[in-house]
Amino acid sequence: EQPKGGIAKCESDALAIAADIGYPVVVRPSYVLGGRAMEIVYSDEKLITYLETAVEVDPERPVLVDKYLSDAIEIDIDALADLHGNVVIGGIMEHIEQAGVHSGDSACTIPTRTVSSSCLETIRSWTTKLAKRLGVCGLMNCQYAITNSGEVFLLEANPRASRTVPFVSKAIGHPLAKYAALVMSGKSLHDLKFTKEVIPR
Repeated sequence: EQPKGGIAKCESDALAIAADIGYPVVVRPSYVLGGRAMEIVYSDEKLITYLETAVEVDPERPVLVDKYLSDAIEIDIDALADLHGNVVIGGIMEHIEQAGVHSGDSACTIPTRTVSSSCLETIRSWTTKLAKRLGVCGLMNCQYAITNSGEVFLLEANPRASRTVPFVSKAIGHPLAKYAALVMSGKSLHDLKFTKEVIPR
């Protein structure tokens, strides 16, 4: 499940999406990386101000409008997949800041500290299924949000290495980037003797 949202190509689109999903919403340009120009807005007036001052919205540069999950925590997960359909979780990290703070600006802990075992199993299962369905060979990073009631939402899935890989590698004692290069050249995770998740203690 993903948070409700939509793509706005003009101001009226953005207002209609926000009216449909309800405030607060997270707005951000679809055409930039790294969370630049991302903002949480709480009203039509603030949304209009954002659209008029922070970004230029038009059909060539749409804006993403998504439901803001209040009081949710964010989870990053790195996984490694080989050409044989094997997937191993590299690490699951819990952000210290609430969801909505860009992951590049947020500190995290590995292992997680406050996430229930059922939520962790959901995240592991979804990540494994995504890697297999997308045919990932190498590293994959997913970001999830978990609400106070225990609902899990997929925020994004990226079939690539993320900035967290060096930290996860150090924490678990396995060079994930090196393993990714080897599986992309045809090695299996079994060949690398990396066949199950290592949870640091």
